[in-house]
Amino acid sequence: MSETTGVKILREFNVPELGPVRRGKVRDVYDLGDRLLFVASDRLSAFDVVFPGGIPHKGRLLTQLSLFWFERLGVESHLISADPADLPESCAGRADDLRGRFMIVEKLRMLPVECIIRGYLAGSGWKEYQRLGTVCSIPLPAGLLESSRLPEPLFTPSTKADSGHDENISFETAASMVGEEMARRLRDRSLEVYLRASEYARTRGIIIADTKFEWGVRESTGELVLADEVLTPDSSRFWPADRYEPGRGQPSFDKQYVRDHLIATGWDQKPPAPELPPGIVQETSARYIEIYERLTGRSWE
Repeated sequence: MSETTGVKILREFNVPELGPVRRGKVRDVYDLGDRLLFVASDRLSAFDVVFPGGIPHKGRLLTQLSLFWFERLGVESHLISADPADLPESCAGRADDLRGRFMIVEKLRMLPVECIIRGYLAGSGWKEYQRLGTVCSIPLPAGLLESSRLPEPLFTPSTKADSGHDENISFETAASMVGEEMARRLRDRSLEVYLRASEYARTRGIIIADTKFEWGVRESTGELVLADEVLTPDSSRFWPADRYEPGRGQPSFDKQYVRDHLIATGWDQKPPAPELPPGIVQETSARYIEIYERLTGRSWE
């Protein structure tokens, strides 16, 4: 139990009978043979470092928001089921841990590129623009401010790293990794999903400043399939539209709140990660809950 919230924090999920597990920064992934079991923990990763403790409700919030978007967007996804009735029998005794935080998903040939879409000038993009007038080496008009809306959304791919830092790469480098045709498909589909999601989010009073997608290929058909989490506060910047003001950093419903705290402490962004103060933990959880409720129109229980 968390001493500050009274809520159980799931750091990792263990069922030896399920066989080998791959632990990512947040998710534990079990191989079920023809399918995979994704379990979202409450672990927090910032600056590609996993923190001790965790954020209350985080794994369930990420899962439930991803499920919402998979349904809302109508895009072909890797989701097979989130119904407890479809879980392996060996998980029966862990129902409380799994409730609301798992997905049974299709096995795909995952592509080694993270598809980042930037609609606004923020984060590392803003820092690069100040120095060079570019974002990921893409030239931009002069005179843009921090948090400015970009003339058009940018596709800025990066490498994937299970640990350590992802690295921004050019479209040409991405094409050398997956093929030029596939790189174009990744760019076009990612932009399409971002624009569709952004249009909906605006109706809920939310700006999606940027986000990242992961895609896999269904080997039987060659179809491009949306995978992993999608449009969550771990993978996106969400800003309240009614408080948006270019020329400064924006209030947000995502990990930026934690990043800002860590930058203010002077932490060098290298392991080991420091303990987060109880107030930061509670506020982060509250912001994740608020973005879930704003985007879905549902109460968090």
